[in-house]
Amino acid sequence: MAAEELSNKRVIFKDYVTGYPKEEDMILTSATVPSKVPQGSTAVLLKNLYLSCDPYMRGRMSKPINRSYTDAFTPGSVIIGYGVSKVVDSGHPDFSPGDLVWGMTGWEEYSLVTTPKGLTKIKYTDVPLSYYTGILGMPGLTAYVGFHEICSPKKGETVYVSAASGAVGQLVGQFAKLMGCYVVGSAGTKEKVDLLKSKFGFDDAFNYKEEEDLDAALKRCFPDGIDIYFENVGGKMLDAVLLNMRVHGRIAVCGLISQYNLTQREGIYNMTSIVTKRIKMQGFIEPDHKHLYPQFLEAVIQYIRDGKVVYVEDIAEGIEKAPSALIGLFTGRNVGKQVVLVARDR
Repeated sequence: MAAEELSNKRVIFKDYVTGYPKEEDMILTSATVPSKVPQGSTAVLLKNLYLSCDPYMRGRMSKPINRSYTDAFTPGSVIIGYGVSKVVDSGHPDFSPGDLVWGMTGWEEYSLVTTPKGLTKIKYTDVPLSYYTGILGMPGLTAYVGFHEICSPKKGETVYVSAASGAVGQLVGQFAKLMGCYVVGSAGTKEKVDLLKSKFGFDDAFNYKEEEDLDAALKRCFPDGIDIYFENVGGKMLDAVLLNMRVHGRIAVCGLISQYNLTQREGIYNMTSIVTKRIKMQGFIEPDHKHLYPQFLEAVIQYIRDGKVVYVEDIAEGIEKAPSALIGLFTGRNVGKQVVLVARDR
């Protein structure tokens, strides 16, 4: 007997993007998917509950001229990203119907994953499942690794975080406070600046859009210089930071969101500071540090339970909202981690 067909809304990537992406670059379509995995296969069929909108996805929308750590999207195919899902059917011995998982999935209501080795079973369900797109997923591990492993922080050091209210930045600041550091963040609205100080416990924060001179703003916040910079922005912000780093400072380069949509990227002019101040500056990506996930998970789940860290999410309801939610990342429309709710998990 043929398997029942399930209705499946999908977000299709239209074509490669130059400059700022638009909602029209993504198309909502309807299709069907069999309710059972192919007989004899090790595939899993997922019902997607939450989809994650992340800045790195912009790079996947560009024509693949330069090799990157992740493949470009394929025009005419479903968009791929991190998500939280429930197993509907499985031919794989490690997964059973009803299991909750997080990992790479399609921007669609149901996804047939033929190679499920990249999926992680969800161990703890006493927190919102959406957290596995953020604080307990890729952004959380990014913040944890970037701060603790790349930056090698010490108690009492000064820490600056750009894009500090985002999915990663809000956690870096809180991890730094738990280490006993002095922490300043920047964001693009008064609401976000207030959030940094009132909810996330940053010592200070400023709206970079209101600062005529970023160098002067950083000198005001860090009169003795910056020991650690967690880089999410790039461009003029990085240039100003280099002038304000202390000797033997460390910079973890997580992202450069100010540059992603530019056809002509900004130059950096203060690179001599790296030499004169003996600065360690290192780029990193989360997939290189997956082996640390169990250690990270146990530490952060306890932080959450003890109320030592908090997390803010911006949840768009319905898969049809996914394109606008992703676009909003690049104009700062979201407050906190941007998530798309596809289906209720309970």
